[in-house]
Amino acid sequence: MVTGTTVERCEVLVTGAYFADLVFHGLPRPVRPGTEVFAGGFGLVPGGAYTLAMALHRLGRRVVWSADFGTDPFSAHVLSCAGREGLDGSAFRHHPFPVRSLTVALASGEDRAMVSFQDPVGPEPLVPLLRRVRPRVLMFPQLRWDEDAVAAVLTARELGALVVMDCHDTPASLDDPAVRRVLSLVDVFTPNEGEALGLTGAARLDEAVALLSGLVPTLVVTRGPLGATATRRGERYDAPAVPTAAVDATAAGDCFNAGLVHGLLDGRSLTDCLAAAAFCGAAATTGPGSGSALRAPDLDRLLGRPPGRPPGR
Repeated sequence: MVTGTTVERCEVLVTGAYFADLVFHGLPRPVRPGTEVFAGGFGLVPGGAYTLAMALHRLGRRVVWSADFGTDPFSAHVLSCAGREGLDGSAFRHHPFPVRSLTVALASGEDRAMVSFQDPVGPEPLVPLLRRVRPRVLMFPQLRWDEDAVAAVLTARELGALVVMDCHDTPASLDDPAVRRVLSLVDVFTPNEGEALGLTGAARLDEAVALLSGLVPTLVVTRGPLGATATRRGERYDAPAVPTAAVDATAAGDCFNAGLVHGLLDGRSLTDCLAAAAFCGAAATTGPGSGSALRAPDLDRLLGRPPGRPPGR
């Protein structure tokens, strides 16, 4: 195994596996067992935590991404894409064996089905990396409550970093005390509506929001074409979606989160953060995978802000 070089302090530390997304989009009907459907288009695009890192980098943020790569062609493809985007690879771990992470996405407008595979590889301990890069934000692309994740969250809090955690269809329940504990430690939790219902066991979104907002300071529940519902300090915010002609929604949630964090780093109000997130999420649906993620000047234009505004406080 070869690790990256020494890294400097960053704004955002993204931790999570890459995925190579094989996206079949423009399906005329859902795929059912025993049937064959021809897609209108296909793309092999990088995904997983790559999307978070790339989308934030396009928005002008200093991002370090901690991820594992191997000798397989999927690793090579994502590494090549990361290089073309100019992502900081100093926290990559390169292994002398395959580290395959891939997803087949079957996309039809706002909906999609996915099948994934991942070679197992032991994760890098995050605490030493956190102490080296001292980020303003630590981002988890999925709900984690393992020992290493909890240690990382506690270290991030010690360093004054904001902890943002997605759910990413992780099978979990609030009945598990370990899940409740980690959620009580994060600053921002961003499940989608289905994940919020599954995690809480609630029958209605309002009930799920009440349960989750009792644990996390800021809750943002994405709802696809219905927009997003957020809570902070007892206040509720309902943000509309941005209408768009969707091609593939695979990267929408991660790009939404990138826009949200971009706004948080600027010290924007939650309403403004949700607006930025909505534009970023909507733009991501206009092409396969994450390739349509917005760049900072485009987002500023959509938000009606003057161009050339430097990111940060």
